[in-house]
Parts: sequence; structure tokens; C-alpha cells
Amino acid sequence: EFDKYKASPQWKYQVVHSGMTLNEFKFIWYMEWGHRHLGRVIGACVVFPTLVLLTRPWISNNLKLRLAGFSSLVVFQGFLGWYMVKSGLEDNPESTDIPRVSQYRLASHLGSAFLLYLTMFKTSMEILLPVQHSLSPALQNLRRWSGGVAGFAFLTALSGAFVAGLDAGLVYNSFPKFADRWIPSDLIVFSPYWKNFFENTTTVQFDHRLLGHSLLVAICAVWVMSRP
Repeated sequence: EFDKYKASPQWKYQVVHSGMTLNEFKFIWYMEWGHRHLGRVIGACVVFPTLVLLTRPWISNNLKLRLAGFSSLVVFQGFLGWYMVKSGLEDNPESTDIPRVSQYRLASHLGSAFLLYLTMFKTSMEILLPVQHSLSPALQNLRRWSGGVAGFAFLTALSGAFVAGLDAGLVYNSFPKFADRWIPSDLIVFSPYWKNFFENTTTVQFDHRLLGHSLLVAICAVWVMSRP
């Protein structure tokens, strides 16, 4: 396996800049091995019971559709994981940066995992704790705001995937300022404009910090709203 890794772009970069020992390779190999096999076990625990439950008459059609959707998301999640890793093995001779997986694919992989978990959790709560009566207007309002905060947390997590994918956390390691500035000078330097939010490491880190702070304020606001 180590010899196979030596043919990858990451190895070529490591040889030039820092090198890699066999023990260092074993660490990343076992991390990837464990992650893949854990994913396969989780997939088997979802897909095979679903195939059985789909044949049971006491499962409602609505729940059968959800179970089929969960299994499809699990399979899709595995495909996204392979697609993400594949991007880190593609050789790009024009790049002088360290080879890494695509931040877009990393965010997609993380986002689909969150969606899978959230939809499964929501379905479980609806089965275990069904709503027996209509909610009051105040609770309905709180529920809407809580859903909005959950969506905001999801967006913040996705921005974190872009930080990880680009190693954007290494650009500025000072807090709360960016070096000696509140707003970094290289915030918008790419063209077209929108690329800065996904490919400019400074902008990605700036957005993630801003989203994190805003999320904290939103959570506190909903907590205050929930108080009697």
C-alpha cells in the first residue's frame, strides 16, 4: 500500500517538502481504513433492515418511502466519499500548492451526512414522540425560529468544510483580529467575485468566523424567546 501511495500527487509533494516515514503513512492509512469500514458497517445496518421492512404490511407507505430515502442517501454518501477522495489523487502539474481533496466535494460529503442524520432523527422523534395535540401559536413560532437556527448551524458547518478543505485556518491564526486588521485586506481578490467565498482562503476563514459568531447570537436569542 505504501508503494501505491508513492505514485500519488501527495507523496510527490511530501518528498520535495518534508518527506514521510512508513509510520506516518500507517497513521493516515489506518484512519482512512477505519473510516471506510465504519461507513460500510453503517450502510449495511441501514440498507439490509430496510429491505426487510419494506416487505412488512404494518409499515405505512409514508414510512416505507422515508426508509427507502435513507438507504438511498447512505449509498449516495458512500459514492460522495469515493468521489471526494478521488479528487485528492488527481495530478495537477500547474499547481504549486499541497495536493488536497476538493473543498466542494468535502462540503457535499459532510452536508449529505448531516442531512441523513437529521432526517433519520426527525423521523425517529415523530414515531417515538408523536404530537398528540395542536401547538399553541407561541410554540409554533418558537419551532419556526428553532428550525431557522438549525439551518443556520448547517450552513456554518458547511463553511467549516471549506475551511478544512482549503486549510484556511492556517492563513490567520490571530483572534479576534486578522493579524492587525478587523477586515483583512485580501478579502476580495479573486475574479469573478463569487469565487472568493469558496476558493479564497481569507474569505472562507472570515465567513466561517462571522457565521460562528452569528450562530451564537441566534442560539442565545432563541433561548431568550423560550423563557417563560
